[in-house]
Amino acid sequence: MEINGFRSSRRRAATVILAGAVVAAGSGALFAAPAHAATARNGVCESGEFCLYYNSGEAGSVSDFSTSISDYGATQPSCYDFKGAGAGKGLCVKNHAASVWNRTSKTVYVYYNSGYAGTKQAIGAGVKVNLIAALKNNNAGHHIGPISGTVTGATVLARAKVWVDAGVPYSQTHYYQGYREDCSGFVSMAWGLAKPGTTTNVMPNYGSYISKSALRTGDVLLNSNAGSQGHVVIFQKWANTAHTSYWAYEESGSHGAVHRINPYPYYSGYGTFKPFHYSKLAS
Repeated sequence: MEINGFRSSRRRAATVILAGAVVAAGSGALFAAPAHAATARNGVCESGEFCLYYNSGEAGSVSDFSTSISDYGATQPSCYDFKGAGAGKGLCVKNHAASVWNRTSKTVYVYYNSGYAGTKQAIGAGVKVNLIAALKNNNAGHHIGPISGTVTGATVLARAKVWVDAGVPYSQTHYYQGYREDCSGFVSMAWGLAKPGTTTNVMPNYGSYISKSALRTGDVLLNSNAGSQGHVVIFQKWANTAHTSYWAYEESGSHGAVHRINPYPYYSGYGTFKPFHYSKLAS
């Protein structure tokens, strides 16, 4: 009986010990430390960061960011530089990145110019990709998520169509929807600028000139001279494969608000027109 009782006590003790171990293990699972947040600027591309690489194919030294940067800076020691091991380490990121990895949950936009301006490339969440030719080794900053106040190309065209459908005539002294009924007032309305709209000679302050190949829906062809010597039209899409004509929306001095095919860059005799991109255009 004593032997049996002794064995029974050992079994009970073992059960208690085993149960305690399970509880302890369970406690560890319940109260495990949370995953560590990414450590920005440590030369490792971690979850939640946007990373630029010195070489194509996400190779070479990496520079990791957890926030938007409007200007990487071009000189040491103040510039943002490549931190990781490999080719390019210690060089300024500006105008030296060839590829990226977006490990954030948002689309990230890489810009050609500082201040989130010029040609840009949208990098979807989780995407690894080489920068486009216009931005490879020609990059000045990035923005995580769309910039506040951005407008899409589709919205620009929808707003422009309202004036075309309403047959709004050309005028530098009359207003429709609070905007001047001239070319720059028309574009200001479509872009969502403050009423009554900017003017052609001031419009360059709202973005940057781009290449012909970079034209996208909602961009414009701009002659930035002042007054009647200037003009601006909204680019919709190419009308032919040779890219010698395009569909445009404009407030024309002779036709009012129109949607038509224009020769690229514009009709002769109206000055010099250049492709131009509004800095808050998301298309």
